Amino acid sequence: MSEIDKCVLQTIVETANDHFFIVSGDGQIVDISPGAEAVYGVSREELLSSSVHQLQAAGVLKPSITLEVMRTRKPAQLMQITGTGRRVIAEAYPVFVDGKLERIISRSRDLTDLQLLQDEYALLQKRFSEHLKRSQAAPDAEEQALDDALDNLQVRSSVMREIALLLKRVAPSDANVLMLGESGVGKTAFAKQLHRWSQRCDGPFIDVNCAAIPENLFESEMFGYQPGAFSGAARQGKAGLLEQAEGGTLFLDEIGELPLLMQTKLLKVIQDGSLTRLGDTRSRKVNFRLVVATNQDLAKQVEAGLFRLDLYYRLNVIPVTLPPLRDRREDIPDLVEASLNRLNQRYGRQKILDTRVWSTLMGSEWPGNVRELENWLERAWLSSPTDQIEVPAVLPHAEQLPVNLPNASPAQAVTLEPHETLKQYLARLERETLEELCNTLPSTYAIAKRLGISQSSVVRRLQHYGIKITK
Repeated sequence: MSEIDKCVLQTIVETANDHFFIVSGDGQIVDISPGAEAVYGVSREELLSSSVHQLQAAGVLKPSITLEVMRTRKPAQLMQITGTGRRVIAEAYPVFVDGKLERIISRSRDLTDLQLLQDEYALLQKRFSEHLKRSQAAPDAEEQALDDALDNLQVRSSVMREIALLLKRVAPSDANVLMLGESGVGKTAFAKQLHRWSQRCDGPFIDVNCAAIPENLFESEMFGYQPGAFSGAARQGKAGLLEQAEGGTLFLDEIGELPLLMQTKLLKVIQDGSLTRLGDTRSRKVNFRLVVATNQDLAKQVEAGLFRLDLYYRLNVIPVTLPPLRDRREDIPDLVEASLNRLNQRYGRQKILDTRVWSTLMGSEWPGNVRELENWLERAWLSSPTDQIEVPAVLPHAEQLPVNLPNASPAQAVTLEPHETLKQYLARLERETLEELCNTLPSTYAIAKRLGISQSSVVRRLQHYGIKITK
C-alpha cells in the first residue's frame, strides 16, 4: 500500500461516524479510531493496553462482540450498552490468514443521540396531532361522535350511516321508534346506540324478547304483581319490566309475537303513561322511551287481525328499516374483525383467516345476517385444528365472489399476506383504497362522497396514513 493510500485510509477511519476497533486473534486491542474514547469512556492509551476480555470484565463492553466472533469464527451483530450508558449497535468481522484467525475488525455506531432525536420528534408529532384535534374539535365533534358510534357498531356502508344519522336526530325526543328488518340484522345493537345518544342514556336499557316469554307469564313479567296476587308469587311482590325501565329505554324485540290481550294492555300504558300491577287496585306512573322491533310485516298482521291497528299507529311513529347484510357487504370486513377478535380473546388463541375464506364471506347471501355470520365464524374457529381458519367443505350460501378494491381491475385483487393479521389486512386495504382515490379524485370532499363517509373522517384517515391528494 502506498503512502497516499495509507493517508486516505487513515482519514476515512478518523472522520467516520462509526467507531473502529482492530483486535488481534487472541483478543488484544491493536488499534482504535479516535471517537471511541468518548463513547466507551476510556482513554485511547488504556484501550490500546487492554484486551477485550479485560474490557468486558470491567463493564466497558457489555457484551464484547469481538469475543462472540472469536467464539463462533463468524461475523456478528449485537446491541451494546457501554460503560458510559450509551447504546451502540456493533458489528464485527473475522480476518483469516491461511485458516488462522489473525484479526477481528469491529465497528460500532452510537444510537443514543439518534434515539433522543426520535423521541423528541415523536413528542413534537404528538403535540402537533393534539393541536389538530383541538382545532377541529368544535366543528367536527358531532361527526366524530357519529364515527365513533359507527366504529363500535362495525358499520361502514352509506345506507347504514344514513340510518344512524336518522336515529341520532330523533334520539333527543321521546318518540316511539319501530325497527324493521330481517332476523339478525342488528336491531338490538342500534336500539342500544339510540339509547346511548338519548337524554335517557343514564337510565336503564331494558331488553325484552316478546317471543321468549310464555303467554301465561307475560302479564306478571311485564306489569309486575303485588304480594299474594297468585299462587307462587313472591311475598314482597315484584316490579315488572315496564317499571324497571323507569327513566330509561324499553326495547321490545319481536313485538309481532305479542299476544292480543297484552297488545291492549300495552296500548293503555302508552296512552295513559301508567300501569296497574297484578293484584293491585291503584295505578303507577311510568316514564320510559319505547323502542320496538320485528322481522314481520305488521301491516299484514293488522289485515289478518293478529295485530291491533291503533297500537300499530302508536308504534309506527319513527319507522326504521335495517337492510340485510347481503345488501351492505362492505360492512362484512369490520364485522368479521370484531367477531374474530372476540373469539380470540374468549378462547385464548390468535387465529387468522385463510385468504380463500374472504370470497366465501363476501359472496354469501347470509339469510341469518350478522347473527349467522358471527355463528358461522365461531363454528369455523372451533372446528379449525390450526391457527389458520380455512374454507370449510360446506360453504354458507356462498357464490365465491372475488374480493377487489373499489373500481380495481382483477389484477389488483387484495389477498392476505403470510403472517398478516386481519387487522393489518383491513388497515392495508383501507390505506390502498385511499391512496388510489387520492390519485384519481381532486378533494377530500369528493373522496368522502365516493366512500359514503364524512369529509372530516377522510381527513383523519389521510393524516393517520400520511397520504396526500396528488391529483
